Amino acid sequence: MCQSSRFLAALAIFAAASHAHAGDWPQVLGPDRNGTAPDETIRVRWGTDSPPTLWQHEVGSGFAGPSVRGKTVVVYHRLGKEEIVEALDRDSGNVLWVVRFPTEYAPSYTDDDGPRVVPLIKGKHVFLYGAMGELRCLKLEDGELVWERKTFEDFNTPKYRGSEPPEGYFGVGTSPIVVGDKIVVNVGGGEKEAGIVAFDKSTGQTLWKSTSEHASYSSPILAQSDGIDHLVFATRLSLLSVAPESGNVRFQIPFGRKGPTVTAATPVLIDNHVLITASYGIGAALVKLEGASADLVWRDSDLLASQYTTCIEVEGSLVGIDGRQDGPAADLKCFDPFTRTTHWTEPAFGYATLLRAGDTLLAMKTEGTLVAIAPSKQGYEELARTQISTTIVRALPAISDGKLFVRDKRALKCIDLGTGL
Repeated sequence: MCQSSRFLAALAIFAAASHAHAGDWPQVLGPDRNGTAPDETIRVRWGTDSPPTLWQHEVGSGFAGPSVRGKTVVVYHRLGKEEIVEALDRDSGNVLWVVRFPTEYAPSYTDDDGPRVVPLIKGKHVFLYGAMGELRCLKLEDGELVWERKTFEDFNTPKYRGSEPPEGYFGVGTSPIVVGDKIVVNVGGGEKEAGIVAFDKSTGQTLWKSTSEHASYSSPILAQSDGIDHLVFATRLSLLSVAPESGNVRFQIPFGRKGPTVTAATPVLIDNHVLITASYGIGAALVKLEGASADLVWRDSDLLASQYTTCIEVEGSLVGIDGRQDGPAADLKCFDPFTRTTHWTEPAFGYATLLRAGDTLLAMKTEGTLVAIAPSKQGYEELARTQISTTIVRALPAISDGKLFVRDKRALKCIDLGTGL
């Protein structure tokens, strides 16, 4: 059972949940899961001054970035033996409500024991996916628990892993996706055909199960080709599509490698093609959607191999991080995914996550530096940089109404990029 406490302004949240907002960042990688907020306008020429921090809120462990709906920010973290979800006022940082859930997750390959998955806000609800596979639906207005599923127990996930830990190498890290009346998750269950599972988003009831795919740390996207919907997943060892209404597999292409490897970047949809990348000697692949199927266009281990950063589209090309956080300084690269031509490279840029706000590309480096870059395939042009944090930043940032939300190891910070200095 969960305990809810300290909620304010519930009616305001309820009203905000009933309408879509241009400044929403309601899920992993933003409104369209492509790291882009086209309507955002920010000021980036900061000179020698940093943009002001409007507020910050202390958080515990975890890699889950924040999500934003209207004037509500949701952050998911861990303190002690509890996973905690909090709703904050976007403009002031005031706590609106707090909900706590007990957790027993113990990491195997990292010292961080918190949740990894960005909260997903849809309509009047927020969906959470905990480090041990607890899928929960809460009311956005006050945090009341609507339903929960313990996917590890329900689908025998621990028996599925073989020599890997039950929760994978770094805990559960793939985000669910909402399509119509369903919330779909790469559960990776040991039960037959429980790799990908669709739940009724209102009740949590299982609607269909499909494949025997292990879970990855990548999040699925919705794509369409010739009027046919694809739910595209980069699972542990495949790039595949399932039909949202039935779970039937539309295409499946091997991608990944057995052993201590991770697929964590989200697939990128660009001009009826899907690009996926991973590090650990895997590289990248491009497939072309053809109605209900897809064809492999190319594989390349040299063009791009990103540990977990999702590429951002710029002028019909892609900008991505080539390399790993735990190795030599990674390169920032702009390339044409169709011709495999590299337009430019900023060598030894360092590892970062990327997002695009209007006509500005933002790179949030893991060592705490925020870099603003002109989004052009003509060459690397740095507009500004500032030190946002003195601790490691792994969580994906969010942007809403000119405010950048950055979570480091200690706090969630709200940075004003709308006015600058």
